[in-house]
Amino acid sequence: MKKLIAAVVLAGAALLATPAAANAAGYAPDSNVSISGNYVAGGVVVVNFSPGAFQNNETVNVQITGAGVSSATLGALPVTTVSKAYTAAADGSLPVRVTLPVGGSGSYNLTATGATSGVVGVASFTLAPADAAAVAAGSNGTNGSLAFTGSTVSALALWVAGGAVVLGGGLLVVRGSVRRQRETV
Repeated sequence: MKKLIAAVVLAGAALLATPAAANAAGYAPDSNVSISGNYVAGGVVVVNFSPGAFQNNETVNVQITGAGVSSATLGALPVTTVSKAYTAAADGSLPVRVTLPVGGSGSYNLTATGATSGVVGVASFTLAPADAAAVAAGSNGTNGSLAFTGSTVSALALWVAGGAVVLGGGLLVVRGSVRRQRETV
């Protein structure tokens, strides 16, 4: 019986310890990322990471993916490897200016990774085809914000609820054991 209780306690402890490891990689929240500019071929888009998104004066590696991206530029320089290192400002903010390819269209993803902190910031936007140049920026359904793909329930609340279920199961096992022990006496 003691082994069963010990196993349940260890399983519960392992279950509650898992979120720390799973959430070890830091991500810049969507509220720290904003996108502005002209979402058309040949247009310029600026992805802003707000203060505190990265460590102060940290080197940030930026990578962009999308159709025709080999002709996109980050900053003033054309980028053939689709990645470039930037330095975050003294407050941890980082503006990234992206000149989109003239013949490009479709979805583009920008990933910024802090070299020291490991914090990852992401931004996605959809580029209108070249013939839609007259369409106003942001009217292609992206409105400059990232899609909400998370949950409104905090991870801590889920783990507390899971711990309560494990604890309740353990109590039921102990109660059953005590009842069986009394019946045999």
